[in-house]
Amino acid sequence: MESQSGTTAEAVRRAQTAAVDRAVAEWGGLLEGQVAVVTGAARGIGAVLADTLATVGAKVAALDKTWDGADVHRKRLEDAGGLAVEADISSESDVEAAHAAVIEKFGHADVLINNAALVSETLFRPWGRRPTLDTTDEDWRTMFGVNVFGTVGVTRRFVTGMAERGSGSVINVVSSGVLAHSTGGGYYAARPYTVEMPYQAAKAAVTTFGFYLAEEVRAKGVSINSIMPGHTRASWFDDTARAYDGAGQTYFMRPVVSEHLLPITLFLAGQAERGVTGRLYAVPEWNYDHGYGDLTFWQDHDLPEEVERMYARIESALPPFQRSGVAQQSFDAGSAMFVAALGNLAARGDTE
Repeated sequence: MESQSGTTAEAVRRAQTAAVDRAVAEWGGLLEGQVAVVTGAARGIGAVLADTLATVGAKVAALDKTWDGADVHRKRLEDAGGLAVEADISSESDVEAAHAAVIEKFGHADVLINNAALVSETLFRPWGRRPTLDTTDEDWRTMFGVNVFGTVGVTRRFVTGMAERGSGSVINVVSSGVLAHSTGGGYYAARPYTVEMPYQAAKAAVTTFGFYLAEEVRAKGVSINSIMPGHTRASWFDDTARAYDGAGQTYFMRPVVSEHLLPITLFLAGQAERGVTGRLYAVPEWNYDHGYGDLTFWQDHDLPEEVERMYARIESALPPFQRSGVAQQSFDAGSAMFVAALGNLAARGDTE
C-alpha cells in the first residue's frame, strides 16, 4: 500500500511539474529581467512564487516578517541576485525601509505580489475558528493591521513608482470567502458557515481596494488583479490538520499544492501596460479554463503520514460525484459531499 501511494504521489508530482513547465514556457519570458516584489515570501505560497520568478529570470525582492528557518531559501534567492528583506508589513517604518532597500538595489519594481497575510489559523491557532461575537476589538485591529493597512501601505509605495514609469502589475492574494451569489435578487455569502471573521472581512476590503485602484491607475499602465487560491497547503496547514486529526475530526478536503498558483501568477505578472486589469480570479477555475487541470489535479499527495491517513480515509467514503464544466464543486455541494462521507464512515464503523 505504501509503495502504491508513493508511486501515485510521484506520478502526480510529475504531472504537476509538467504543467508548471508549460506555464513557464508560455509566460516566463515576459518576466526575464523584471523586478518582482513578493511579500510573505519566506515560506509557503510566497516562497514558491518567489523561487519560480527567480527561475524565469526575474530579479526578486522577497519580504517577510521573519526569515527564521528559511536560510536555504534565502541563500538561493540571494545567489540568484535577489534580495531577502525582513519586514513586518503592519509596521510603517518597516515598509518604508523595505521599499528603500528595493529601490536602492534594483531602482524600481515592475511586479508586486501582495501575498503576506495573517490567517485565522494563525490568529486563533491552530483551529482558526472563533464565533464573530467572541472576537475582540484587538483581533480586528491585528488582522486589519496586516491584511488591509499593511497591504495598502506596501501597494501605495510601489504603485506610485510604477505609475510614474508607466508600467507595472500588482497581484493581490485574497480568498473565495469574500464571494457572494444571487439566485434572483438577494445576494448571499458563498460560505459563511466556515466561521472566519475578521479574516474574510479583511480580504473583502483588499479585494474592493483592488477593484477601485485598478480603475484609477489603468491609464498609467499599471494592472491590478486579485486571485483566490484553492484550499492550499500553506505554511500553517499541517499544524491545523494535525489538530483536527488529534480531535478525531477531518480538516475538510485534501489541500492543493502552492504550485497551482504559478500559471495564473506568471500570466498576470506580465499584464502591465494596459493588460488585463480590475479582475478577481478563482485560481482553480482559471486553471481549468486554460488547460491547467481541475482542483484534483493539483492536490497534495506528499502530506505527513498522519495527515495523509486522515484524507485517505475521508476520500474512501466520498460519494462518486463529478460534473463536467466545473473545476471544483461549489462550497455547498462540497460540504454536502463531505458530510455524506462522514456519514458513510460512521455507518461502516470507521472512526479512526
